[in-house]
Amino acid sequence: MPKAEGGSYGAPLHFTYGRNESGVTMPSRRNMIAMTDEEAKEFIETGWTLQVASNGNNGFPHLVAMWYGVIDDKIHFTTYAKAQKVLNLKRDPRITVMLESGVEYSKIKGLVIEGEADVIENDPQLVIAVQDATGEKRNPNAQGRSTTPMDDEQRIRQASKRAVVRINPTRVYSWDHNKLGGVY
Repeated sequence: MPKAEGGSYGAPLHFTYGRNESGVTMPSRRNMIAMTDEEAKEFIETGWTLQVASNGNNGFPHLVAMWYGVIDDKIHFTTYAKAQKVLNLKRDPRITVMLESGVEYSKIKGLVIEGEADVIENDPQLVIAVQDATGEKRNPNAQGRSTTPMDDEQRIRQASKRAVVRINPTRVYSWDHNKLGGVY
């Protein structure tokens, strides 16, 4: 299977090939609808809610929806340090996240990142930076402040109860049905 390095956010892209009716090897349609690195970056930077899957201790995926921010080209989110997803990721750092949009089939877009999570605790300033990056997406006029109105002391007190999860991608794949041009 051919492989191309340097996919979105530094993760490898994987290309698959199939055969047409004449037996000629052709690129798969999946590759035709994949987002470019620039499209993927914009999709992540403008997206809203990330579906986050960690491995639960019962063997089943633990799936939650999270708001997120992008810092240094990596997805970060913050949550309570005692949250189940944090416990899962401390035990097993493998993580899968998905961002999607669209209602009509011809408008569906999505991006999946598989990777390893860094769980960062006891860093209230990083928590605040992630909250600000998240708040800035939701309210561009917030000028770097979280959407929750608090003074600095309250923010630090609240942030001390939280952890940051940073996603380090190992594989990224995406789809953009707009690229099908109405042909399915």
